[in-house]
Amino acid sequence: MVYLIEFRFHGYAKWYAKNIIYDVARKFNVKGVTQKRAVPHISLFGPFDTNDERRLVSEIISVGNKYDLVPFRIKGFDFFNNQNKVIYLDIEPSEELKSLRRDIAYSLSKFSNGKAFDNNHNFNFHATVAFKDIDYKFDKIWNYIQQKQEPYLHQHLLRITIIKNSRILYEYDLMQKRLLNRQLALSKSTWGETIELFKQKTSDFNQDIDVIEEHESVWDKIKSILRLT
Repeated sequence: MVYLIEFRFHGYAKWYAKNIIYDVARKFNVKGVTQKRAVPHISLFGPFDTNDERRLVSEIISVGNKYDLVPFRIKGFDFFNNQNKVIYLDIEPSEELKSLRRDIAYSLSKFSNGKAFDNNHNFNFHATVAFKDIDYKFDKIWNYIQQKQEPYLHQHLLRITIIKNSRILYEYDLMQKRLLNRQLALSKSTWGETIELFKQKTSDFNQDIDVIEEHESVWDKIKSILRLT
């Protein structure tokens, strides 16, 4: 079994990231991210194996119980130039996000085979835009990306997602303070409850960019597409 702990974008940030991913994929005929359905996310720990799934879930609940509002910013584009090149949305983490990820890494490393970088205090928070099949097209893709207006978006981590073999196993909801099975994690009504609690907690902070959901108007979508092309 292969597990991954991640955060999945929501609201406008999710929509923005998906448009960038599919725009690059179509224009340059690359499929590293879009070979399966593109899900904009930040990996928090893994991939890894463990023989103790029950403890894994328990540890995520324990960590999640300690956190409430976990903000961060999407602040532009960057890339890794390692063995395999990766172009990504750069994430500016808050201290809360750094702390949450460290707690997850510390807890899960005790009984899993997580990689060394998972325990690195200089962990690079990012959301992948293109990778795998981009090496020979990297310069053209990077030049194209740089022509776009750099995003500077607010977002909050509202749920910690546990992935098992590429599918949601559970999500821990920081707003509702409870574990959601796959059905509840994918439920729009349950997500609506999460958003309502989030609105209550952030009503004095004008964080409305976080709570724009899929019901935005057609004209808003058209305007956004024009800004991305």
